[in-house]
Amino acid sequence: MKIWPLQSLTMEQAQNKQFQLVDIICRHFPGSDFLNAGDLGLVPGLNQPQMTQRVEAVLADFFNVPKAVLVQGAGTGAIRSGLAALLKVGETLLVHDAPLYPTTAVIAEQMGLQLVRANFNQRDDVARAIEQHRPQAALIQHTRQKIDDSYSLREVIACFNHYGLLSLTDDNYAVMKVENIGCECGATLSTFSCFKLFGPAGVGVVAGDEKTVNAVRKNMYSGGSQIQGIQAMEALRGLVFAPVMHAVQAQVNESLVAELQSGAVPQVKQAFIANAQSKVLLVEFHEPIAEKVLARAQHLGALPYPVGAESKYEIPPLFYRVSGTFLQSDPTLQQRMIRINPNRSGAQTILRILQESCQLL
Repeated sequence: MKIWPLQSLTMEQAQNKQFQLVDIICRHFPGSDFLNAGDLGLVPGLNQPQMTQRVEAVLADFFNVPKAVLVQGAGTGAIRSGLAALLKVGETLLVHDAPLYPTTAVIAEQMGLQLVRANFNQRDDVARAIEQHRPQAALIQHTRQKIDDSYSLREVIACFNHYGLLSLTDDNYAVMKVENIGCECGATLSTFSCFKLFGPAGVGVVAGDEKTVNAVRKNMYSGGSQIQGIQAMEALRGLVFAPVMHAVQAQVNESLVAELQSGAVPQVKQAFIANAQSKVLLVEFHEPIAEKVLARAQHLGALPYPVGAESKYEIPPLFYRVSGTFLQSDPTLQQRMIRINPNRSGAQTILRILQESCQLL
C-alpha cells in the first residue's frame, strides 16, 4: 500500500521549536509576568483579557504572521471563524476531492457554501477548477483525507496564490509535528486546536493575514465569546511541550513499524505510518479480526476512544478504528485494519497489548 505521510520533526528540530517558542515568550513576558495564571474580562481599550492579547502576540511571532487570535470551539471553532471571515453565505469554496472531515462538512452546510472539488494531488486539476469555477476561497486539510493522498501543502497553496485565491488550512494534527504549517507556507489563514497540543478543551487558534484575523476578532465583541487569560496561558504552556512530546511519539511509531514488519505479531499482514488524521500506526491483519482486537485491547490497558486526539488527558496508547474519512474511501478497512496512537507509551507496551489481544482470539 503506497502512502505519503507528512515528514515528522526530528528530535533536534522539535527541541529547536521548543527553544524558539520559549525565546519568544521571554520577549513578551519579562520578569515574573509568565508566573501568572491569567486575567479575566474585557480590559478597557483592549476589549479582551490582557494576558490573552499577549499570548496571541506570542503566537503571531512564533508562526511569523501579522496576527493571531484565540477563539472558542477548539479546531472546529477556528475553522468556522476563519471561513466566516473569508466567505459570505452561499459563496463557493474549493476543497479536495475527498470526504470532508465531518465537523467541517457541517460548517459548510450551515454557511450554505457551494463546494467545488479538485484533486489536490494533481496541481493541473486544481488550476482547472479555479479557472472554471472561480471560487471565493479554498480549504485545504494539512493532514491526509485519503490514505493515498500525496499532495504538498506548500505547492497547492502556491497554486492558490498564483490565482489570488484566499485559502484556509486546517492544520489540526500537524502543528508542532512538522516544520511549517499553512500560514507559514503562504496560506491566508491557519486554524488549529490547542486541545490537541496539551492545552485546555475548547480553545482554537486562527493565525495569518491581519485583515482577515481582524475580521475574526470583530465577531468576538461580547465577554462570553472571549478566551479568558487563564485559558490563554494554559494553552501557551501546553504548546511549549508539544513538539518534543510529538517527536518522541514519532520515534515510537517508527520503531513499531520495524518490529511489526519483521513479524513480531504473526497475525499482522503489514504496518505503516499514515496521517489519519493524526500521525498514527495503521495495522492490517491477515484475517478480518480488527473489531475483536480492539475489544480485547481495551481490557489490556489501551484507550478505546480518543478524548481530544492527543490531548493532555490521553496517556496510555489508543487502539481505535480507522478514521471515518478513510472508511468512507474504503469501508472494508473496518474489518481488517486498526490505528494505534502511542500517545505517551513506548513501543514495548503497544507490542505487548497487540500480541496478547491477537493471541486471545
